[in-house]
Amino acid sequence: MTENTGPAAARPELTDSVTELTDSVTELTASFTELYGRAPEGIWAAPGRVNLIGEYTDFNDGFVMPLALPHTARAAVARRTDGELRLHSTDVPGGVVQLRLDELAPHEGHGWAAYPAGVVWALREAGHPVTGADIQLTSTVPTGAGLSSSAALEVVSALALNDLFELGLTAPELAVLGQRAENDFVGVPCGVMDQMASACCTEGNALHLDTRDLTRRQIPFDLTAHGLRLLVVDTQVKHALGDGAYAERRAGCEAGAAALGVRTLREVPYDGLGAALDILAAAGVDESVVRYVRHVVSDNARVEQVIALLDAGDVRAAGPVLNAGHVSLRDDLRVSCPELDLVVSAANGAGALGARMTGGGFGGSAIVLVAEEQADTVAESVLEAFAAAGHTAPRIFPAVPSAGARRIG
Repeated sequence: MTENTGPAAARPELTDSVTELTDSVTELTASFTELYGRAPEGIWAAPGRVNLIGEYTDFNDGFVMPLALPHTARAAVARRTDGELRLHSTDVPGGVVQLRLDELAPHEGHGWAAYPAGVVWALREAGHPVTGADIQLTSTVPTGAGLSSSAALEVVSALALNDLFELGLTAPELAVLGQRAENDFVGVPCGVMDQMASACCTEGNALHLDTRDLTRRQIPFDLTAHGLRLLVVDTQVKHALGDGAYAERRAGCEAGAAALGVRTLREVPYDGLGAALDILAAAGVDESVVRYVRHVVSDNARVEQVIALLDAGDVRAAGPVLNAGHVSLRDDLRVSCPELDLVVSAANGAGALGARMTGGGFGGSAIVLVAEEQADTVAESVLEAFAAAGHTAPRIFPAVPSAGARRIG
């Protein structure tokens, strides 16, 4: 990933154009053939995602609203019949990782290879006849940026194996398998949003996903038609504090639901939030649990608010909702960091319509909703603010609602 070091970052470039995907197919085919001594049977792509609104709600059976990015993980794959799994990434130093399918077991490491290996494990655990594979991966999804690079690896691997072994699984089923790989094999207790976004988003739309039953609706999100742009600001920061914080917040949400006598926080309506907080206070639960509950219930309401605005064609009015979401993530969930807060304050100070951190937090990325004519000015202001604070220059690029996972070669 090339680091932006000056105002040129205010003029972001898209990735994954048709030409680039065509070039990628040619390059992956050649490198796979050189590596494994035979041609791949196909090439697949699955995107990263950015979440417009609805954070830390997916493992609470709540609402989320992601959109797929143009950036993708790509996999060249060929079947094997000998129970061997061979994995290679063009992005990670080192040779081929070779594993036996009958020896795959959760929580045994494997680094980046745990994500595709976990998918194979999850498919076989579900009874699907995967007999081995050679896989070569490459990705343009920034790692550590909160843009779901791991989910893209899982989904592209699942889709390729589904096609090659003719398993007949639907996109949502592949997403759930990817989530199981990350939860049970890798050991990260994530919700299903990232994998569903990578598998099910469509070009030009944001995905309204109900994570309780996986019902979904494609919401038209044509920013250009409204004279707007959505910028992603990758702070290029990953704080170690975030390593165990996600699991702690998930446990806190579960404790809040238990104290309220509900299965998940989805069952707490927004108009009942005040009463719920009173119950928690009377029960003497930890103050952090009260904050987590307030964030989740209010963020579910913010998703519904943004959907109503988009349906009404009033995209600009979503800006203040993004701001409110950031305040909740910063103050109630406490998953922001100085760099993310600086993106939001600098962008809004320069005339953005709204901004918030997106993803798990403690670093990663923020999104900025801005009028087209203000995009360069706002990006410049963020860059200048980071320089003044002594931070590494962020990477800035537009979030263009793109296609979900698909075969490309």
